[in-house]
Amino acid sequence: MIALKGLTWKHAVVLAVTIACLIYVGPTLKPGIWPHKKINLGLDLQGGMHLILEVKTEKAVESTLERIRNEVRTYFREDGIRLNSIEMSGKTSLTVAVGAPADMDKINALLDKYFPDVEIESTSMESDVQKITLTMKTEWVDQIKSQATDQALETIRNRIDQFGVSEPDIRLEGEKRILVQLPGIKDTERAKELIGKTALLEFKLLDDAHDVGAALKGNVPPGTEILYQAKETSKGEAASEKQPYLVKKQSLLTGASLTDARVQIDTQFNEPYVSIDFDKRGARDFERITGENVKKRLAIVLDNKVYSAPVIQEKIAGGKARITGSFTTQEANDLAIVLRAGALPAPVKIIEERTVGPSLGKDSIHKGLLSLAVSSIIILCFMAFYYKLSGVIADIALVLNILMIAAGLAAFGATLTMPGIAGIILTIGMAVDNNILIYERIREERRLGKTPSACVEAGFDRASVTIMDANVTTLIAALVLFQFGTGPIKGFAVTLSLGVTASMFTALIMSRLIFDHLYITRRMKTLSV
Repeated sequence: MIALKGLTWKHAVVLAVTIACLIYVGPTLKPGIWPHKKINLGLDLQGGMHLILEVKTEKAVESTLERIRNEVRTYFREDGIRLNSIEMSGKTSLTVAVGAPADMDKINALLDKYFPDVEIESTSMESDVQKITLTMKTEWVDQIKSQATDQALETIRNRIDQFGVSEPDIRLEGEKRILVQLPGIKDTERAKELIGKTALLEFKLLDDAHDVGAALKGNVPPGTEILYQAKETSKGEAASEKQPYLVKKQSLLTGASLTDARVQIDTQFNEPYVSIDFDKRGARDFERITGENVKKRLAIVLDNKVYSAPVIQEKIAGGKARITGSFTTQEANDLAIVLRAGALPAPVKIIEERTVGPSLGKDSIHKGLLSLAVSSIIILCFMAFYYKLSGVIADIALVLNILMIAAGLAAFGATLTMPGIAGIILTIGMAVDNNILIYERIREERRLGKTPSACVEAGFDRASVTIMDANVTTLIAALVLFQFGTGPIKGFAVTLSLGVTASMFTALIMSRLIFDHLYITRRMKTLSV
């Protein structure tokens, strides 16, 4: 045993823990005094927004089927298979019409090579035309839906992280639902728009050979579609309208090739725009597209809205482009965020929305802190009255216990919620219970006529095993709750875990240190317990 005179390792540990706690708790008590974050408050304490989103996974399957359709057309043409038509015949099926007699061996070999997850469901003959029904395998459809939900979760998380929300709670609920909780958010409409934007970026050529006016009246040429400008343009003093564009349906390039998107300022017009960079493949495709379509208009389309449609003056090398559209700085920033985070694989729909106002949050904080203060004061008074000096020592340990929990929340970046406050109150009772076990054991030793130092030694040694057993089992339960629980349960588990760990430290190390100082170092003759 290390000499009791002077500082021991226990003194050093308690001192280091106390200083660390003050450093981490400091910013919460007085923001700015230390270079650390303050304790994050949950949605129920500081207000914010609660959303449940549903991922339209069927759209992801539909998009995959459309891609297969285009690829089948290309591969059939390259292999010399005479293709009459290829149409969607269901949510997961295509009907391919080929000239008879069809070379089924060649078709089967092509499908095995390029489309292993597509199978021939049926074939039939109609007037010298052989129709083949291609169907996506069920396992692949389920995989696409699952991946769409997982990818949507990561995309939304990336967007919110760049949006700057402190400690958001984003997780899956069920097979295709995503829970989003944004504590402290004030601009809820902006947040919803940012989260729900599909952000599918496409580059398409305008159809300048046909009249937009005729298309608006119903005469839309095959292979084209009418899209509108993203923002309304002024038309006179009181009216405004969105400019229509006749755009070719074929997408020449998508945002899948983007590597970066950032806001810059146009020095000529002093307006913000979004500069985008492509990867090597995207840069090569963009150079080819612009080289093949000089003097034509290229529409930059995001979620079926045209942001700009500049004339291609020359071949553009280097893999850079810009999106303009009379943006405000905030609009340009939000657009850059969604482009950097990537497009959602499928649209999402808000099926539940709740907003917790800051006044409700303040009321929750007040009631939670009031309950914490009242319970702490009652326990402190009881311990000091019933166990006298030993009770005061327990009170000191209890204060450090609460300080350690608060420091742990700040150090690990955890979020304090109302269930978390309940967990703190529970651990206060558990911390006192640890001391009661020790003190009752000391009383038993005193009744046997032992000296104060011997009573203290025996009391701590014999109660330590019981305290460790009880607290470790509680800690295991708290960790299980944290691993498998959601929302409020996790908040409770966090503070419970921190509290159990802190209570073992304060009861077995700090309290023991004070008792050793009083009854062994200073050799007090009377036990006040």
